[in-house]
Amino acid sequence: MKKLIAGNWKMNGSLAANQSLLQEILQGLGQAACDVAVAVPAVYVSQVQGLLQGSAVHLGAQDVSAHDGGAYTGEVSAAMLREFGVRYALVGHSERRQYHGETDAVVAAKAQKALNAGITPIVCVGETLAQRDAGETEAVVKRQLAAVIHAIGACTTEIVVAYEPVWAIGTGKTATPEQAQAVHAVLRAQLAAASTQAAKVPLLYGGSMNAGNAEQLLAQPDINGGLIGGAALKAPDFLKIIAAAA
Repeated sequence: MKKLIAGNWKMNGSLAANQSLLQEILQGLGQAACDVAVAVPAVYVSQVQGLLQGSAVHLGAQDVSAHDGGAYTGEVSAAMLREFGVRYALVGHSERRQYHGETDAVVAAKAQKALNAGITPIVCVGETLAQRDAGETEAVVKRQLAAVIHAIGACTTEIVVAYEPVWAIGTGKTATPEQAQAVHAVLRAQLAAASTQAAKVPLLYGGSMNAGNAEQLLAQPDINGGLIGGAALKAPDFLKIIAAAA
């Protein structure tokens, strides 16, 4: 399976900074052996679409509405994103679950809307430190993924899954390669129970992967890429992670 390295810019960027960052990434990219994407703030989707024109880097969105359209002020529909060439959309990121109260059902609805518009949802799952300490990691991630599988049915093979332990996001802490692989193996088995084509679903690790630990993490059998936060805002670091995915 071809690996996927997706950068999540979160709420960062400016017109000038975006242009500079992408120019440096594209100049240093060469012939990447993996798929590459950047998920950018909604206000920059149009700009970044233009900057990525003709390149091998795919455009991603950080969220998508669970609704097709109507009186939902501030939301952006999947159809709107698709008009700008968006290839991927994050759904269920831990920050959306934590700060915006997104439930498993809402995340599943967003994944369905993305798929309906021809956008690949990157479905994020992960446990908090309290849940890990209580031995609930497997139950939590399986519950989160099950909601999506139930909603999309036969389309399960068309998604990407990102395991992001909440305790390792933006904290500098990272799951060991063995810890990450153990959860990825659980997710792979869950997907296999839902589809005979489960091996086609990329599983990304999204807990503080950086230039220093990417190679070890990406060497694990069920880790097929990374969802990169802070390191995606530094072109040299992002390029090193992409190189580690070769």
